[in-house]
Amino acid sequence: MSSAFSPSAFVRFSTKERTFFAKRMSFLVKAGIPLVESLHLIRMQTKSRTKKGVYDAVIADVSNGQYLSTSMGKFKRLFGDFSIGLIRVGEESGILSQNLEYLAEELQKKQALERKVIGTLIYPVFIIVATLGVSTVLTAYIFPKLMPIFTSLHMTLPLTTRVLIAVSAYLRDWGVATFFALIACAGALVFIRYRFERVRLWGDRMLLRVPLAGSVARAYNLTNFCRTLGLLLRSGVPLFDAMEITGETTKNRVYRKACASIASRIMRGESVSRGMSERPDLFPDTLTHLVAVGEKTGNLSSTLTYLGELYEEEVGELTKGLSNSIEPALMVVMGLLVGLIAVSVITPIYEITQHLGPR
Repeated sequence: MSSAFSPSAFVRFSTKERTFFAKRMSFLVKAGIPLVESLHLIRMQTKSRTKKGVYDAVIADVSNGQYLSTSMGKFKRLFGDFSIGLIRVGEESGILSQNLEYLAEELQKKQALERKVIGTLIYPVFIIVATLGVSTVLTAYIFPKLMPIFTSLHMTLPLTTRVLIAVSAYLRDWGVATFFALIACAGALVFIRYRFERVRLWGDRMLLRVPLAGSVARAYNLTNFCRTLGLLLRSGVPLFDAMEITGETTKNRVYRKACASIASRIMRGESVSRGMSERPDLFPDTLTHLVAVGEKTGNLSSTLTYLGELYEEEVGELTKGLSNSIEPALMVVMGLLVGLIAVSVITPIYEITQHLGPR
């Protein structure tokens, strides 16, 4: 197949798939199996026809004498700058299997970090969904069955009950339309965020300013910054290229822009710590100071790796703290909401029994 193959813009290699690729390639190359045969073996384990097409194109390029990294560079969106950069240096330095092993280890760590953050926040999201679900069922399906009883007695209903009747009527008439309208609005917001770079930059900047969540986002980005840059330097990538690749692999646009600024300063002969010191809101003074020490002692890569481990621990602590802060508040809100609905139903029933009781 020709390397002109162009996959859909929606095709992505997940972190898990990139890790699988790096681990298998590292093992096969270390075992002495030729690159083309190794790629064929990985292709055989791929189920997606589109992704098989990507591997076919890479196999064709490598068979024609191209570097693996050069061919992967044509599918940068799928393989990522980080993977391509490490493989390129490994090919040029004759340590491809070693760099593939480094790559697999780092991608596994990234995957574990993502799971840690997502896993910690699953329970609060579950509480929110459960609260909305219970409230909707009570308001839209159970409460309407009691409404004829309330209205037939022509009695003055409590304010909370009247509000609930209005909400129930709205959900009955416009609930489905409102649901799809919210879905459409959410889809439009996602499209605008990914379509317009300025909007995405603004959203990433706002995320860093949100209490608690901003601290988690900052620690998460610093973890990836330190570990990625440290591994690239340890693998032999030049400092300027390593900083550029680190920026390209950073999801937060604010940090990506900061990495580009630091890279330009490196190009002018300045140090990494000097560039970091210009953005104390993104890079804490302690981090900048330790990076400066690493530069002076010639141990920048090991210093960054150590700092990455520290920030990973901080991410775990912050996400746990965020979850512990959110969960009680959500439980209180859930209790108040369900309790309000229950009171709105029980109060008129109580008044009816009082009205019909012996006098």
